[in-house]
Amino acid sequence: MAKTAEAPSATPAGTGTVLSSGKKPMGRRVKEFVVDFGRQWELQSMILPGVVFMFIFCYIPIYGLTIAFKSYTVIDTIDSAPWVGLDNFKIIMSDKYFWDSVVNTLGISFLKLAIGFVIPIILAIMIYEVSFGRFKKFVQTVSYLPHFLSWIVLGGMLITWFSTTGLFNQLLLSLGLISQPQNIMLDPNKYWWIATLSDIWKEAGWGTILYLAIMAKIDPTYYEAAKIDGASRLRQIWNITIPNMKMIISLNLILTVSGLLGSNLDQTLVLMNSQNREKAEVINSYVYRMGMTQGDFSYATAVGLGVSIVSVILLVTANKVTSKLNDNQSVL
Repeated sequence: MAKTAEAPSATPAGTGTVLSSGKKPMGRRVKEFVVDFGRQWELQSMILPGVVFMFIFCYIPIYGLTIAFKSYTVIDTIDSAPWVGLDNFKIIMSDKYFWDSVVNTLGISFLKLAIGFVIPIILAIMIYEVSFGRFKKFVQTVSYLPHFLSWIVLGGMLITWFSTTGLFNQLLLSLGLISQPQNIMLDPNKYWWIATLSDIWKEAGWGTILYLAIMAKIDPTYYEAAKIDGASRLRQIWNITIPNMKMIISLNLILTVSGLLGSNLDQTLVLMNSQNREKAEVINSYVYRMGMTQGDFSYATAVGLGVSIVSVILLVTANKVTSKLNDNQSVL
């Protein structure tokens, strides 16, 4: 009688026990982790300072968020401050000045998203297409330079340029576009555009770095094949360059959308004045003013906590949307 053939083992030799779900038991995974860590302890230990730093300055302070639910003053400790529940959040909902700051934040952020998100992509493609090496390096250097200047420096330059005797007014007067100079920084109706365009001026060049790094990895044979097929330069950019940048564009879009409620505090504190405050006050500056200037730490913490929760929701939503656009490939 012929022997019945034995079924092959579902677990290859040397791989250990595997559950029916395909996962190894927890004890097995822990043992493998310890073994791998022991083999690479020199490299793994290099991350310990970063882990300790993050734990001390990022995780321990989370306990301080409890003051959003308390009536905290400088003479209290976090534990001794009395609980008030959701009273601080109820005040937020009826605070006119807070909602004005929300409108300003969203207005400036959407302008930065609509204009500032596209310009670094266009600038990166233009720099990549330049064939003259020295001119390319010159353009990159000039576009990067504003990023390394603080808003104190750039803000002082803008305030000087837009003053009644500044460069901008003198240029408009010489061209006959205005009959009388005006201090543009004092006009609240122009502040959103000033904040948007100055931020783009400062960060557009720096934002091209990732895009240029991705374009440098594109196989040149793609472009050669496209030339043979008669594709124009614009067609090559549309069909080769941009599709290869899709993942990094999606990542930057997710991070930008998640930061819609987090306008640049440094920029606001430098450019805001008593005349344009109604259009310049954003959530971050409002939190700073309520907490550091007026000493209402509980209220400021409640505002910051609410903004953080909304930002996380925006982050998850943007990731879901981009994953659908990228054939269900999640960027994060």
